[in-house]
Amino acid sequence: MAVDRSGAVARVTLLGPGKGNAMGPDFWRELPVVFKALDGDESVRAVVLAASGDNFSYGLDLPAMAGQIGPILAEDQGLARPRTKLLDWIKELQASVTAVADCRKPVAAAVQGWCIGGGVDLIAACDVRYAGADAQFSVREVRVGMVADIGSLQRLPAIIGAGHVRELALTGKDITAARAAEIGLVNEVLDDGSAALGAALDFADAVAANPPLVVQGIKQVLDAVDGPTVAEGLRYVATWNAAFLPSMDLGEAMAAFMQRRPPDFTGR
Repeated sequence: MAVDRSGAVARVTLLGPGKGNAMGPDFWRELPVVFKALDGDESVRAVVLAASGDNFSYGLDLPAMAGQIGPILAEDQGLARPRTKLLDWIKELQASVTAVADCRKPVAAAVQGWCIGGGVDLIAACDVRYAGADAQFSVREVRVGMVADIGSLQRLPAIIGAGHVRELALTGKDITAARAAEIGLVNEVLDDGSAALGAALDFADAVAANPPLVVQGIKQVLDAVDGPTVAEGLRYVATWNAAFLPSMDLGEAMAAFMQRRPPDFTGR
């Protein structure tokens, strides 16, 4: 990812790999480093999170991450060690996205094209979200045999309400930018991705013009309401997935993805 500055506003841009900015090892390693640095930089007063190309993010890069998760899932799941490794791995991914939420500087996301799975986790950790009219969103983990565990289920209830979260997470359905605005997932829908980025930059400029300590105080006071619930929810889902993620349905989902065919889930 790239970081650019314009006065007191920093812009973080996802750079790939590929056309969908899929989240591979480099993304998960760089994200917390970038946002912890921005959090500690007193000259930064607001942050815009954007993405290169036609799509914000396709979410977790399954082929690229196979080298990390594959060996863990291949171990004998009757042993404690692979489940402990899986728990630690999930917590590492959670910590990467939580670094965005924990940044004391307000963060505005600008979304164009697809925002899937981990992409929704990421924008849910931001303070405000703007979308181009072509944007589409999906909490798709259920369709690939897993419980979303990086933050959507914990942060979205405060943003869009429990009913809408359940609808999105239980079906894995795709929604348009217009629908995302109706349920409050995005603050505003603009004509296209460039306009969405412009709106996010305008928000950041307005924030940067205000007293920085007061701005940070507002964010921290608001976060104090839901922060403990989010943290507890992240711990719970990490433990749940460490126990139940290694399933035949997950293997079927991975095989179907690689073979480009519909999965046949059996509940095992």
